[in-house]
Amino acid sequence: MKLFDVYPLFNITPVKGEGCYVWDDAGNKYLDLYGGHAVISIGHSHPHYIHRLTEQLNRIGFYSNSVQNPMQEEFAAKLGQMSGMDDYSLFLCNSGAEANENALKLASFHTGRSRVISFQKGFHGRTSAAVAATDNPNIVAPVNAGHQVTILPLNDLTRLADELKKEDVAAVIIEGIQGIGGIIVPDGAFLEGVADLCKKYGTVLVLDEIQSGYGRSGKFFAFQYTNVKPDVVTVAKGIANGFPVGGVLIAPHFQAKHGMLGTTFGGNYLACAASLAVLEVMEKENLIANAYEVGNYWMDLLRQDQSIKEVRGLGLMIGLSYEKNIQDIRKQLLFKKCIFTGVSGTNVIRLLPPLTLTKQMADEFVVALREVSESS
Repeated sequence: MKLFDVYPLFNITPVKGEGCYVWDDAGNKYLDLYGGHAVISIGHSHPHYIHRLTEQLNRIGFYSNSVQNPMQEEFAAKLGQMSGMDDYSLFLCNSGAEANENALKLASFHTGRSRVISFQKGFHGRTSAAVAATDNPNIVAPVNAGHQVTILPLNDLTRLADELKKEDVAAVIIEGIQGIGGIIVPDGAFLEGVADLCKKYGTVLVLDEIQSGYGRSGKFFAFQYTNVKPDVVTVAKGIANGFPVGGVLIAPHFQAKHGMLGTTFGGNYLACAASLAVLEVMEKENLIANAYEVGNYWMDLLRQDQSIKEVRGLGLMIGLSYEKNIQDIRKQLLFKKCIFTGVSGTNVIRLLPPLTLTKQMADEFVVALREVSESS
C-alpha cells in the first residue's frame, strides 16, 4: 500500500525539534518560522510538555467519555482563567474542522435555523459544513455544496445586514485573522458591527480562532482587540503543541442536552495533559506578551523592506504581501537559508513561528529575506 498523493512535498525529512529549530535526517538545522502551520505554540520538544505527556502515559492514556475525567475540568478551568472567558463552557474534540462542525451544529440547534454566513477568503476546514463555509470552490465536493451557506465580502456591514434581516441565518462564522486567506485582519469596527447585528437578529456569532488564537496575535484571542463577546469560539492548532486537540468555547446562554454533541477521542487523558502543559508554559514564560513584543518589533523591521508591498498581521501571525510570485523566495529561504515559512496563494509569505521566537531570530530572518529578495 502507498500513501494517497494529496500533498506536494519538499524533499526534507525533519527528525528532531527543539524550541524554534528543527533538524533533518542529513543533520541540517532549520529556523522554523511556520510552526507546523501555527501548531507549535510553545516550541518543539519543550521539557515540561514532554514530562506532562510521559507522566500521564505512565498512568493511563485513554478511556472513553462515558466516565469522569477530572483533567477535562482542570483544563477547562485553566483555559477560562487564562483567556478571560471563565463563564463559557468547553466541548473538546480533535481538530479545527471538527470544532467548526460542532459550532455550526450547536448554532443550528440553538436557533432552529439552517443557513450560515461566512466571508470571502475565509477558511474553516475540510469537513462537511466547514468546507462549505470556506471560500475555495476547488475543495468543496458536490456532497458538501448542499449546505445553505452564503459567502459575503469582508468588512461590508450593509450586505451582512441585508442577509440577516431574512431571519433564517443560524450562524455567522468569521476568523479572528484570516490565515490561509493571506493574514487579513478584519476591521475592528466591522467585527463589532457583526456582533451587534447577530445579537439584533438572533444569529449565533462563531469566532474561528483556530489559527489566530492561543496567544498568537499578542492577546489570547485576536477578537480581544475589540469589544466583541462571541457566542461561540473555536480553537485548535496551538492548543496542544502538536497533539490533535480542538475545542468549542460556548457562551452561558446555550443549553446543553445529552447526545447533542459527541466524540470518541476528544478530551482524552493525553490530550488534556498536552493542553494543560501548553497553558502552563504560556503562563510561566509570558509567551503572549512575547508574541506581542517580538511581533511588533519584527513587523517594524519588515516594513522597512521596500520589496514588500504590505506587512499585515498581529503578534506572531504575519503576512508579507508581494507584487510578484513569491515561490522562488520561499524556496531560497528554505534550501539556501534553512528557514521554514508558509505561503498564502502565490504572493503572500506567512510567518507563524512558535511563540518563543526571539528578536535575534527575527533579525536573522530579516537579513536572510533581504539577501534572497535581492537575488530573486
